[in-house]
Parts: sequence; structure tokens; C-alpha cells
Amino acid sequence: MIERGAMLPDVTLYQYSEGEGGCAIGPNAFSLRERCDQRKLLIFALPGAFTPTCSERHVPGYVAAAPELFAAGIDEILCVSVNDAFVMQAWGKSLQVGTAVQMIADGNGQFTEALGLGQDLSARGMGYRSQRYALLVDNGVVRHLAVEAPGKFEVSDAQTLLAVVRARD
Repeated sequence: MIERGAMLPDVTLYQYSEGEGGCAIGPNAFSLRERCDQRKLLIFALPGAFTPTCSERHVPGYVAAAPELFAAGIDEILCVSVNDAFVMQAWGKSLQVGTAVQMIADGNGQFTEALGLGQDLSARGMGYRSQRYALLVDNGVVRHLAVEAPGKFEVSDAQTLLAVVRARD
């Protein structure tokens, strides 16, 4: 598992976006390491789009806390899941995330695997997924890592990470 002080792996992730007038642009590939360059990012991950805790508490919490997180120095908030970019876009639209949270696809689970934060949920019909966690990243370096125990939602929520960000100032 990735640790504090480690550099994020240089992986390609995907983001779907709509251009002017609602025309599809994407999915667009990007280098996570390049996106982190000279920036502070908060990356949170969850097992899957449209799942109960993720849809009712995790993502909405970050949308609500986004103004405070940005005011505290976070440049961008990324929500990552082992889903494709089309699903992540549709999920973000259904949750009305706007520009507060960027919905990012780790469709093949390469980022999740590189971090050592995957889990096999095949017994529940979900296949390979991400664990629930949050990372505070500064210029590509992990400054804080909060991984949830199975079935829990206690340390990767927006308010906990907001407290961490504020304490680092």
C-alpha cells in the first residue's frame, strides 16, 4: 500500500466532459502525475458509482465542502472509481457535482492496483474495485492517507479531510 511521503504512480486516468452546447468531448486521457504538478489535490476513492454510501454520503460531502477545501488551499478535488468515464460522468451529473468534484475513471483499476488499494468484491457481483480512501497530495507526493476499514465510512469523509488540510496550514 502506498505510504505518506511516496510519489503517486504515473498512471493514465480518464475524464469525460461535455463541450459547449453539450457535445461530448471524451473520454479524455490524462497523466495523474502531470495533473498534480505544482498543485495540491485531494483525491478520494470509493468502491463504485451509484452505490449507496458513495452516492448518499461520500460524494455529496465533498461537493458541500468544496468551497472550504478550495479556500484552505486545495486546487482540485478528484473522485476516483474503478468505473468507465461514461459512468463517472453520468454519476456526477446525477449528483449535480458541477465543477466542485472532478469525476475520474480508473476503468482498468491500474491506479487502484498501483496504490495497493484494491479489493475483490466478486462474491458480491462487483468484481475488482477500489477500497474507500482519501489522499492529500502536494506536488505529486502523498501527504496524508486515510483508508477505511471494510464497510466503514469514518476517516475518508470531507469534514475529516478538511480538518487535516486546515491543520497542515
